[in-house]
Amino acid sequence: MNELKVMSYELRQNVLDMIISGKGGHIGGDMSVMDVLVTLYFKVMNVSPDNIYDPDRDRFVLSKGHSVEALYAVLAKKGFFPIKQVISEFSHFGSKFIGHPNNKLPGIEMNSGSLGHGLPVAVGMALASRMDGRLYRTYVVLGDGELAEGSVWEGAMAASHYKLDNLCAVVDRNRLQISGSTEDVMHHDDLEARFTAFGWHVIQVNGHDYDALFAAFDEAKATKGQPTVLIANTIKGYGSPVMENKAGWHHHLPNEAEYQQITADLAARKEAALHE
Repeated sequence: MNELKVMSYELRQNVLDMIISGKGGHIGGDMSVMDVLVTLYFKVMNVSPDNIYDPDRDRFVLSKGHSVEALYAVLAKKGFFPIKQVISEFSHFGSKFIGHPNNKLPGIEMNSGSLGHGLPVAVGMALASRMDGRLYRTYVVLGDGELAEGSVWEGAMAASHYKLDNLCAVVDRNRLQISGSTEDVMHHDDLEARFTAFGWHVIQVNGHDYDALFAAFDEAKATKGQPTVLIANTIKGYGSPVMENKAGWHHHLPNEAEYQQITADLAARKEAALHE
């Protein structure tokens, strides 16, 4: 698990370099969701460049598609494409590495970006697995600001109705969105109680703790008769005090001084993780 933590800071640096190269991106949510993605791709899911056409591969949907830079970094580390290519081409004219997931790239199951669509599509994937007699599981990551979309809750109702225990959702609960605090924009009350009322098994977890994340995904896999949601409590901009818990870093482009400070902070945290 400590190796994954060390890796996460390297991948956050890749995200930072991507955003500088492309002159834009959604850095705050990239940093908050990174540990969830690293856990999924390197500890939980059955998916790799070698099995991208295997009908029994696990499925993943990044419903909060604006955090695609984190997904690109993880997929590159997994071997789907070279990280140097991603950094040099991200958001450039004619590039396939665009600002939201692009299923013309290997390892990406669906385009996303219009918020609220990922969970309903994941419900369809999980239903298809059951109907086809397949063993794969479906995972979907949502932003907490995204939960204001009504289609999320339609999908949540359907998942519970069909008892989709092969479906696991993760809410990146960093409590900030583009226009400020989620609780000021559209408050969520008690998310655990809300998902429970919709018939889901709910797990509250520290979204930056690898042991806790892996245990939560393991519990989700063992849960039968209902879908599971992990409410991953995270910090927007996690990795540097320059960004952390600041709504303005939802899509801020770092200047040179900020770039250098964030790079130093990520290196320091990586070094500390190496000696834990």
